[in-house]
Amino acid sequence: MASGNIERRTILKAAGASAATLGLAATTGCGGDSGTSADGTVTIRYSWWGAEERQKRISQSIRLFEKKFPKIKVKTDFQDYVAFWEKFQTQAAGGNPPDVFQNAVGFLRKYDKRGILLDLKSQIDAGNLSTRNFRAGVLSVGQVDGKQLGVPVGSNTMALVIDKKVFQKAGVTPAPGWTWDDYFKALKTIHDRTKVPGDTGYFSIMYLYDLYLRQNGKAFFTKDGLGFDKADLTEWWQDGYNRVKAGIITDPKTVAQDRPKSSVTAKHGASEFTWDNFTVRYTAEGDSEYGLAPIPTTDGKNTGQYLASLMLSASARTKHPKEVAQFIDFMVHDPEVGKIMGYDRGILATTDQYAAFKPSDPVAQEIAKYEEDTAKAGVLGTITPHPSGADTVEAAFLRIAGDMSLGKYKVADAVKQFFDESEAAFQA
Repeated sequence: MASGNIERRTILKAAGASAATLGLAATTGCGGDSGTSADGTVTIRYSWWGAEERQKRISQSIRLFEKKFPKIKVKTDFQDYVAFWEKFQTQAAGGNPPDVFQNAVGFLRKYDKRGILLDLKSQIDAGNLSTRNFRAGVLSVGQVDGKQLGVPVGSNTMALVIDKKVFQKAGVTPAPGWTWDDYFKALKTIHDRTKVPGDTGYFSIMYLYDLYLRQNGKAFFTKDGLGFDKADLTEWWQDGYNRVKAGIITDPKTVAQDRPKSSVTAKHGASEFTWDNFTVRYTAEGDSEYGLAPIPTTDGKNTGQYLASLMLSASARTKHPKEVAQFIDFMVHDPEVGKIMGYDRGILATTDQYAAFKPSDPVAQEIAKYEEDTAKAGVLGTITPHPSGADTVEAAFLRIAGDMSLGKYKVADAVKQFFDESEAAFQA
């Protein structure tokens, strides 16, 4: 899930950042229907979520597009994650969604089921949108049931962000192939030697639990529902609760008080699972040295990892499918756009843009190296299918796990509540 990427409310909040800090609610030229003017100029509406920096980069990219395609004008609308989806749902229900918009895997089946998403294969076949030169495994993230419902703009994968100085002080060195037992022993060692909790709350992160399940022959989702049972989740959450009580995991009250900062940068935790491209925020927030460590394994090799992605999707109701396809094509292939966007939405999805952007800062270089090393290790698999309702289930997992860790639920009651809410979400 590039940045962003990814799907995102659970991981963003689990990383200790509120949605409000990741994107200020703002709009530029929003509202009104798309249309065609008397001189043949077409206007399309483009919406996304993200922070001010993303808005600046996208606006610069759009200026390049409009210069190359003077008969296509782009109206833009950007907001924070939560506000974006609230507004999008209202627009979709009213039959007036934006022509093109930022999307993530958790929403593909949901909005395809409602007839909102355009299958872009027709525009690919017409030559308006190229699927050439995508990095290995990336394009398939936007494919559902034989349809191309989204085109990735960047990719990311789960990683462990660590405070290098705390790990060094504790004498702990993460290594590829380390196991969950190794990781949990490391957390205790860090706490014993530095008095800093080793992790900020791994057990509430849906995408991390998915990796753990995949390592054990299961998955968080199937095409139609959940891929695990109550006994699986009981064990995962009970172990997490026990570690919170032992002080090995950051007190959830402290995590809440630290927001919008991460508890890692607030020095109340030594590590945190998140998407690799989110590493940029830790360096911006904190005054320590932060890096990426491998995902723990069950068998010493299989991490369960896959590439997630932010992507661009189109409305099935758009009156300008050709122009929308040309816009998407430009935004994912043009080398200058790659230089402008950098890794804001993850490692650039096409080889055209990946080759054009040369990261100069150490953080971006480490993100690129992490994905390269992960790919070379041969552990990357195919992303787990996300059924309709996955976004609601993701939010429930985070919320209920947090309430459980605060003692508001007994573990058994939390598990029952989660399964009940998930069943309702899948049937909605």
